[in-house]
Amino acid sequence: MSSQSVFSRNLPVVKQSLIAVIGNTGLFLKFVCILVIIGHALSYSDSAIDALSVTPGYLLPPTFWLWTAFTHCFLEVRLWQVCVDLITLGLCGKLIEPLWGSYEMILFLLLVNISVAFISTLFYLILYICTSDPVVLFEVHIHGMAGYIAGLSVAVKQIMPDHVLFHTRTPLGKVTNRHVPLLLFITSIVLYISGLLEGLYATMIGCGIAVSWTYLRFYQVHSNGTRGDLAESFTFASFFPTVAQPAVSVLSNGFFRFLVKLRLCRKAVRRYDVGAPSAIAISLPGMTSSDADRRRQKALRLLSERLNQQQAPKITGEEAWPLLDEASGGGDSSIPTSMSLPPTHTTGINKSVNITIPTQAPVTLATSQPQDKVVNIDV
Repeated sequence: MSSQSVFSRNLPVVKQSLIAVIGNTGLFLKFVCILVIIGHALSYSDSAIDALSVTPGYLLPPTFWLWTAFTHCFLEVRLWQVCVDLITLGLCGKLIEPLWGSYEMILFLLLVNISVAFISTLFYLILYICTSDPVVLFEVHIHGMAGYIAGLSVAVKQIMPDHVLFHTRTPLGKVTNRHVPLLLFITSIVLYISGLLEGLYATMIGCGIAVSWTYLRFYQVHSNGTRGDLAESFTFASFFPTVAQPAVSVLSNGFFRFLVKLRLCRKAVRRYDVGAPSAIAISLPGMTSSDADRRRQKALRLLSERLNQQQAPKITGEEAWPLLDEASGGGDSSIPTSMSLPPTHTTGINKSVNITIPTQAPVTLATSQPQDKVVNIDV
């Protein structure tokens, strides 16, 4: 009761925050948020839960309730889950939708949620074969956005892997976006073991992570025609702590080679651009992703800093160059101020001395040579 009273007191603040977050999203995500709210309203009916959620025994033959693979993701039975869904959709959508576009967001939503429905059903079918318990087929109702939220965490990891979420150091280091998918999966398992959450959420989160990473890694079509993102920062081992990455890399690379032999995945194809005679550009599929953009921006920033450092001494030298075209007071304008007339001699000397004076200070980047001016001074 105390937790409900705290939530009811903070409900106006939560409502304002949700309105602000959802208001900054695109039209598609606004529509998804409305469907989630409608689904929560329908969840108070048991018959609606049976009709909209995925029941493994009914999705399989002979019944084939295929529509539940599309509708289960919009059905949330708890209010706090609705709030989590709306906040996550608003924040992640604001980051991802401008980069992907509405079409890619729709495709990602359908792909992840439908795959989560069928893979979770297959998992419970295997569990039924092992336990012979019909409860796992007919009493389990798969619903909610848990799988899609896990998929969004993988997409955020791909775009901003090194963004620090908590600056407080943990035994595994600082928490960044690359740690979020694994933390979600581990947290769901811990909550299931402690009895605070149903086991179906751990199943959905695990399926969502696997499906979204597979799609983004190998199959997502980019604007330049390439597929997937084969960057080193987006390997399967990068989901795990640094200590465990070598062992995970061995297993994942072996499994990848197995999929390549089955022609379910393709090898990394290198492309060489020899159009420019001075250099050879090597590109990998997926290198047009955010990882390559960050490297390109860093290189441009370093180049700009070096150019500024090289131009600084030249500007200082120009400012320090003596102004030779300013005349001393009352004298000839062509005579420099630093020059003084020779002393008067008792015996007259009649000679001509040619003095060459540049009319302007030398400029480093000038396209033409400065013109010289000859001044004759009789002394």
